[in-house]
Amino acid sequence: MSHSSEVALTDAVAIGIGGMAIALHTQDVGFRQLLEDRYAGFIEAAFHPQFEFDIELFDPSDLETAETKHADDDVQVRLQDGEWLLQRGDFHARWDASVGRGHIRQSRNPYAVDSVLRIVHTLILARQGGFLVHAASAIHHGRAFLFAGVSGAGKTTISRLAPGDATLLTDEISYVRRAGNAYEAWGTPFAGELARVGENLAAPLSVLFLLEKGPENRIEEVAAAEAVRLLLRNILFFAEDPELVSLVFRSACEFVEKVPVRRLIFVPDERVWEIIR
Repeated sequence: MSHSSEVALTDAVAIGIGGMAIALHTQDVGFRQLLEDRYAGFIEAAFHPQFEFDIELFDPSDLETAETKHADDDVQVRLQDGEWLLQRGDFHARWDASVGRGHIRQSRNPYAVDSVLRIVHTLILARQGGFLVHAASAIHHGRAFLFAGVSGAGKTTISRLAPGDATLLTDEISYVRRAGNAYEAWGTPFAGELARVGENLAAPLSVLFLLEKGPENRIEEVAAAEAVRLLLRNILFFAEDPELVSLVFRSACEFVEKVPVRRLIFVPDERVWEIIR
């Protein structure tokens, strides 16, 4: 790393998600405090980041023009001349994964860097057999459970109904890592409607539930092909890169081979947790 730890400790915030620390360097004290508040619970005290980004904030005179001009643009992620280029209306970033360094030019909005972190983690995980997925997740009796579904499927509801002895990892975006022949679910700071940051913990992943609201609580088997299709529909991935897209597809297939995938049909009350095991 080109920054010494002494310099890094004065100008950076190291954010650890999924056991992966990414340092964000900024000279703006106010923005650094904003990051520390936003990612409280996920700040790495020991400074040994795997990757680092320098953040350049939009000049106030550029901000309105830049955000207005590109606000509705979709996220674009592509590999060009050995660097990943990431952009949306409120940020432009580049990242050289081979040296672990990158640069982000963004608005002062913390959700811009939030998006950059999500994208970078999807690129890292794609080569490790893991992924980010639209799913709530929680630890109960030492095991992690994922609850996947598109918007409105019930991720927030199932999270809100979790019993007191369950630990919420996220109500919106789950972090899944390969661990030998098994998988782990990690907490993330990427909150959904509950606006509650998850716990920075991990546990062995037991079951992936596909959520569906219904007239009764029951669990149904899901055929492997359907499980792969529905899992892929919920995996976050943004890169226009055939090699990584192929790896993500392979990861989904391998995941379904090793982790039970079930359909959880549920009535929105706390009794649903009695059948989650």
